[in-house]
Amino acid sequence: MYTVLVVSCHPDDMEIACAGTLLKCKERGDRVVVCHCCSGDLGHEIIPADELKVMRANEAKRSADLAGFEVIWGGFNDLDIYTDNKESRDKLVEIIKDVNPDFIITHAPNDYMPDHVAVSKLTFDASFTATLPNYKTKSQGRARLVPIYYMDTLTGINFNPTEYVDVTPYIDKKLEMLECHESQIVWMRDHDHIDFPNMVKTCSRYRGFQCGADYAEGFTQCQVYLKQTTKRYLP
Repeated sequence: MYTVLVVSCHPDDMEIACAGTLLKCKERGDRVVVCHCCSGDLGHEIIPADELKVMRANEAKRSADLAGFEVIWGGFNDLDIYTDNKESRDKLVEIIKDVNPDFIITHAPNDYMPDHVAVSKLTFDASFTATLPNYKTKSQGRARLVPIYYMDTLTGINFNPTEYVDVTPYIDKKLEMLECHESQIVWMRDHDHIDFPNMVKTCSRYRGFQCGADYAEGFTQCQVYLKQTTKRYLP
């Protein structure tokens, strides 16, 4: 029915914030494409960056295979992606042109770490730039100007959803996908003393309380000229 592009920063960000919604999209017949902009190579205290980069790519592939999602990579390492940078913007322009989505999901502009914030701003900038026929990149043509939905911040801090998706039937699969990211579950336990899957499930339960579902994921729509629509794209 639709093509949805998720522009996430690291492998596992999608599973945390919107995997249930994407599983629901997939079930209704949507094409789901997940772009991991950064490699996640700095997400561990012990595993060296070059080894972790390969490990996290494999974890992301296992997760996507469980759901039938397509995975593409932005090509940046952690903390190497910046908002005021033409190379970064053009890379996302090319991805958006190539996928030509009906709608985009990305990080909230006020999320908790610089890479997430950079990806949010770059997605906003690139989604407009990709529609300009005379802006030349390696990818030909142009994309459509489409809605952007911001996914929840980590643990929902300073995020008030305006749209909810009931993900109750998909919560177990969402957590199964998250469990593929073994390196991060260990990292969060050792670095932050958090049972990460339990935290993610609890946050989904909390959003469910807000909208009358057992489990839910929350979003806000980017409210700017030409990016609003009368259609309901979220499932």
